[in-house]
Amino acid sequence: MYVHGRNLEQKENHKIKYRDEASRMYLGEIREKYDNCKLANENIISPGIAKNEGDGAVIKRRVELLNEYKNFIDQQHYAEKFDSRSNLHSSVLEEFMYYLFRDLVSEFSKNALIGKSHTFKDIFFRSDNYRDMLSSPNALVERKDHDFAIGVRINSIMNCEGSQELENHAWDIPAVAIECKTYLDKTMLQDAATGAEQLRYRNPNAIYIVVAE
Repeated sequence: MYVHGRNLEQKENHKIKYRDEASRMYLGEIREKYDNCKLANENIISPGIAKNEGDGAVIKRRVELLNEYKNFIDQQHYAEKFDSRSNLHSSVLEEFMYYLFRDLVSEFSKNALIGKSHTFKDIFFRSDNYRDMLSSPNALVERKDHDFAIGVRINSIMNCEGSQELENHAWDIPAVAIECKTYLDKTMLQDAATGAEQLRYRNPNAIYIVVAE
């Protein structure tokens, strides 16, 4: 859920990287700013299922908090120390999506899927031979990583007719899938379009969104 917070914590606790004096100082400054931003977001209730007059003001306030924090960590000295491979900057958008949708989703169900997810893409049955095919499904589930998803986790148990051997699988099925990009080139845009088509094929009612900075 707190994707950016976990990313920051990993850097703070890394045994090899980010141990120099500048990194420790920058991480301390970012941590202080993040904790204040997180606390402010935690104290705001986002729009729910029922429409309310103040919904627009709440969303506006969340966006203000996002921009204030993002502008802070996008300062040149932070950007040079923590490059795009560190995912420090891109994970800000992912955590923002959680704050934006968490209260709405929780009204539907406390067990709803929300956050970063490896969602179900396809399933194959790959037995090595016919004997194995009769005893076990040997299901191979193909998954796709999504920066943020809202949906449901389905737990399934499969077995072959007449066999007592069981296979357990858990599938994340998205109703909404969001990709958060801090840089969107032509290749990424094509990948996003392909992902949207695949998602709509599996679930015609699903929504695929690309959020680019």
